[in-house]
Amino acid sequence: MSASELAAQIVEALDIDPEAFASRVEAETASLREEIEEGTFDNPQAIVGLEYEFYAVDAETDALMRVPRRLLEYIGFEKELGLHNAELSTAPQPLSPYGLRAQEAEVQAKLNAAQREVAREGMTLVSDGLWTVPPIGETAAEYLTDSIEQDGIRMATNMSRAVRYHAMANTDYAAELRLDAPHVSLSADTVMPESLITSIQPHYQVSHAHDLPEYFRYALRAAGPLLAIAVNSPFFPPDLYDADGETVLGECWMENRVPVFESVLNPGDTKKVTFPEDIDGIDEALDRIASDETVVPAELEPEGRFDDEFAHFRHKHGSFWRWVRPVFGGSTRTNANARIEFRPLPGQPTVRGTSSLLAVFAGLLESLPRREHPVYQQSWEVARENFYAAVRDGLSAELSWITADGAETGDTDELYAELFELARDGLELRGLDAEEANRYIQPLRERVDRRMTPARWKHDRVKARMEEGEPFAQAIWGMQSDYIDAQSETLINGTFLEWLE
Repeated sequence: MSASELAAQIVEALDIDPEAFASRVEAETASLREEIEEGTFDNPQAIVGLEYEFYAVDAETDALMRVPRRLLEYIGFEKELGLHNAELSTAPQPLSPYGLRAQEAEVQAKLNAAQREVAREGMTLVSDGLWTVPPIGETAAEYLTDSIEQDGIRMATNMSRAVRYHAMANTDYAAELRLDAPHVSLSADTVMPESLITSIQPHYQVSHAHDLPEYFRYALRAAGPLLAIAVNSPFFPPDLYDADGETVLGECWMENRVPVFESVLNPGDTKKVTFPEDIDGIDEALDRIASDETVVPAELEPEGRFDDEFAHFRHKHGSFWRWVRPVFGGSTRTNANARIEFRPLPGQPTVRGTSSLLAVFAGLLESLPRREHPVYQQSWEVARENFYAAVRDGLSAELSWITADGAETGDTDELYAELFELARDGLELRGLDAEEANRYIQPLRERVDRRMTPARWKHDRVKARMEEGEPFAQAIWGMQSDYIDAQSETLINGTFLEWLE
């Protein structure tokens, strides 16, 4: 697609009548509500799924690389925001021993095949939270801010041909696009700085749509503790920093994905990317999505899917950027579903770690409601503070939890002992035996016991290099090289624990 063709599509999108779009969303929301009441979105069992983002690097230099679109299509991955991104989505599976194995095996199979193909282009796919080495011959700032103007339309040079994201840069919504994180600030003409980050997004499909608010409340209470063991983005590309290395090393946050996403896509006083409030009922879940600020409206024609009946509502949901969010979808009436999409987690060093987080998240959502666990009563404000404490400090954060006997605790070992026991209980409720459940739980339990997350591993590597006399920038790039080298041996079949031996 040429720049002129893309600009024409953007102009067409910007010309859509927002009031007509809002009317369609309102009508579809009413129809969706009726379908939920009729039980269309109920299912006999819990289902899990996964979205998994990667970025591509030069196999020799570790520098960021743009993935050719033809290659992306050939390997069966989907485009993401940046030209360097690739996303893998798994087929939904029942939450069972076989379903969890199928999730992991599908990722392994697709990723192994993809790595073989991209190697022919001199690149490799990296599972990480935030890239730090820009393309050869470019600074990170240049790569993230480069844009052109075509026929009066501003477009990011290194962004995928996604009309909605390019259109955002040409609306009042994105009048002040700015990346703001500890010791990093960057102004841009487009949303391209968001492409710094990559994530994994587990999905948990509830059996009965009307139960979603209860599961959602529990998911919010689990968000902080789960993020704390998953953190993996303490550093930015060195040229983005406006402070010296010692200051950054002493004050960096463990999960910088969160301030990147929030600052870039929350211009002004907007709070579209945020830790969401509890949901009191299914109607409130629908109304929050329907009433959320529209970024770029659309006129959509049915393509034969069941959820085309509420295509404009789904389009609205696409910019409902909460860290945990309800989803209503399904290609057919038979597989229509209500699910929770869990978005706080960064890409992990290994597929095994990703599978562990998916399984533990799903196990918790099985056990917590079934056992009527008292953490349900934890205030939303405390859950929110847990989340942002985990963003800042990872496993060193002061987290608060309510135990099964109703006592409040801030003891990390006690918190995670109960969290993992609840996850085990939930997995066993879905048919896993103790050995199978432990296979998913143990890699995360080891992180807690050793107080070692991927982010802490990176931090310690940079610190050690600087103590040996390396300049800050070289220390970050050296750490990134160590990360990619270790991952090349363990991504598909190994564990993060092997990095610690």
